[in-house]
Amino acid sequence: MKESATQFIKQLTHPLRGKLFLLLKLPAAFFSGVRIQSITEEQCVVTVPYKWFSQNPFRSTYFACLAMAAEMTTGVLGLMQISGRKPAVSMLVVSIEGNFFKKATDVTSFVCEAGKEFERLVDEAIATGEAKTIKAKSIGQNKAGEIVAEFYITWSFKAKN
Repeated sequence: MKESATQFIKQLTHPLRGKLFLLLKLPAAFFSGVRIQSITEEQCVVTVPYKWFSQNPFRSTYFACLAMAAEMTTGVLGLMQISGRKPAVSMLVVSIEGNFFKKATDVTSFVCEAGKEFERLVDEAIATGEAKTIKAKSIGQNKAGEIVAEFYITWSFKAKN
């Protein structure tokens, strides 16, 4: 693993620095209760609670909060790969798709296991100087292990000149 990725993981998993990162960079996620549970080179796990601030009128977690948690699982893996890169690399969400299977009425945990694909793609974007895209899957499950939702987030990466 690259040293910059290791440092990035340390920062986001630190109890205080991780919360500060969310508060300053993703305040909607912070106030909704979205939290990073774990990060490795290969995967990211993010949870979103079912509580007053994240619920909809139908007594389930609001779809936007679910989407935010799913996007974060993929975005963190992308940020980890562009952290400290020379040349710098920009990243941008270019599309998002979601499928919902069950009402989210407790904590929903989203997992993305595309870390190696993000690394390969960022390396390729730097090597070619061209924009590269990845469609990453994030699956959300409730405490019982039932799939609540799945999202496909497409990211674009391009090395800056």
